[in-house]
Amino acid sequence: MNILEFSLLVCIGSFMAGFLGSLTGLGGGVVIVPLLTSVFGVDIRYAIGASLVSVIATSCAAASTYIKKGYTNLRLGMFLEVATITGALIGALIASFISVKALTVVLAIVLLYSAYLSGKPKEEHTDTHSPDPIATNLRLNSTYPNAEGLMSYQVNSVPAGFSIMLIAGVLSGLLGIGSGAFKVLAMDQAMGLPFKVSTSTSNFMIGVTAAASTGVYLAWGYIEPGLTMPVMLGVLPGALLGAKVLVGAKTHILRSIFSVVLVLMSLKMVYNSLAGGF
Repeated sequence: MNILEFSLLVCIGSFMAGFLGSLTGLGGGVVIVPLLTSVFGVDIRYAIGASLVSVIATSCAAASTYIKKGYTNLRLGMFLEVATITGALIGALIASFISVKALTVVLAIVLLYSAYLSGKPKEEHTDTHSPDPIATNLRLNSTYPNAEGLMSYQVNSVPAGFSIMLIAGVLSGLLGIGSGAFKVLAMDQAMGLPFKVSTSTSNFMIGVTAAASTGVYLAWGYIEPGLTMPVMLGVLPGALLGAKVLVGAKTHILRSIFSVVLVLMSLKMVYNSLAGGF
């Protein structure tokens, strides 16, 4: 395989990763890292570096569409970024000193359970919790558009969501996956946000989280332009297409796609761990 063929195949794979990452809020890195390491034989550190850059691209491409449509909760996203950036820096700094094989197995188990939770039916507009005082004081509650007009929602369990975001940030720095799965689940399950709000806010957040880790990987020399460029060229149009599709998609379909992707992610991580890929 020559350089042109390699770049073209990476670009096509990255397009699919960007589309899937934007549609589900996962960021695309969960597809790109296994794709580069397992299919193309790229060293895991360089794959993570390219993945983190692609996550920034996915976030920038998708977030603008979601913000214009009114789905993204900017105040909540910026508040939770305090936790994810802190975690991302911690994860990136310790990434070169620890083995992540055991971590990927544990992560896979958590993702399987997360897929089960995400696949369960859930009412989008029910607010059965009493208002969270932290969310009220920080004015995190908001509205989002649907077929019936603007629907209001409350942000619940802010401390629990903040803690999960810290873990998501550490995993992002360690594995280069953006940890969109944990961001979406933290907002959807722990904080009780509507799924489209969780997905769009996750897309807004993952780019900032990845940027914090990317600086460390760049300093270590793990950002290879020849690899990162075709990944970027593929992931950007894929993310834009995914953002347009999400606006008109049915929530139960998005939940099903999200659950399936989480299962595939977890199985792939277990395989890579057992095969020595991580």
